[in-house]
Amino acid sequence: MLANKTALVTGSTSGIGLGIAKALARQGANIVLNGFGDVEGPKAEIAALRAKVAYHGADMSKPEEIEAMMAFAAAEFGQVDILVNNAGIQHVARIENFPVDRWDAIIAINLTSAFHATRLALPAMQAANWGRIINVASVHGLVGSAEKSAYVAAKHGVVGLTKVTALENATSGVTCNAICPGWVLTPLVQKQVDAKAAALGVSNDDAKKLLLGEKEPSMQFTTPEELGELAVFFCSPAAANVRGVAWNMDGGWVAQ
Repeated sequence: MLANKTALVTGSTSGIGLGIAKALARQGANIVLNGFGDVEGPKAEIAALRAKVAYHGADMSKPEEIEAMMAFAAAEFGQVDILVNNAGIQHVARIENFPVDRWDAIIAINLTSAFHATRLALPAMQAANWGRIINVASVHGLVGSAEKSAYVAAKHGVVGLTKVTALENATSGVTCNAICPGWVLTPLVQKQVDAKAAALGVSNDDAKKLLLGEKEPSMQFTTPEELGELAVFFCSPAAANVRGVAWNMDGGWVAQ
């Protein structure tokens, strides 16, 4: 379905981003990966799906590196047809104790990077009259949780940015939508599980059940594979008039 299209997925060397990149690769898209840690492993996973793959290690807190990444993607594959703004970090603390540098970093990486990548991707999408911008927000773009002020603020901002991007391109072939996952067992969430297990003196499995039980009625983690398939849907002809939605895949979290 996505043959000859190019997808750039930020924060895609693991977790949700890699799951989305693999789902798009299965549909024939060229993939530009971005992120830290192991790079060769994720590149090999994409290549095994018979997709062309490239990597750029832009620090998503730095606008000049985002610009370099977008230029690199265009040089490699012609243009970015599908932009998935997924890069994100987390820090947990009460507002009065929240480190200012952590607030700044979370807003920069989780929200501002999406603005920069979007503004740089839009001209080519508009010229082609086809493009898909998929912002990975969070259930925390729809509801709040204590001790996550920066993350909740950033993800609410991502949902707002999604709506404005969709409206500004509503009469074109360029769409913008947000995916709002609940708990996904990524390295980011595993750290929270580990912290809960240590704090309460319980096993990792019990900590997972406690984490799910607090918020997610299904008692199941959403998977990167499921989120990838939702991204594929947003890129499909069936979603041509799906514009500006914040689609929660959260096991009933927001339904409560």
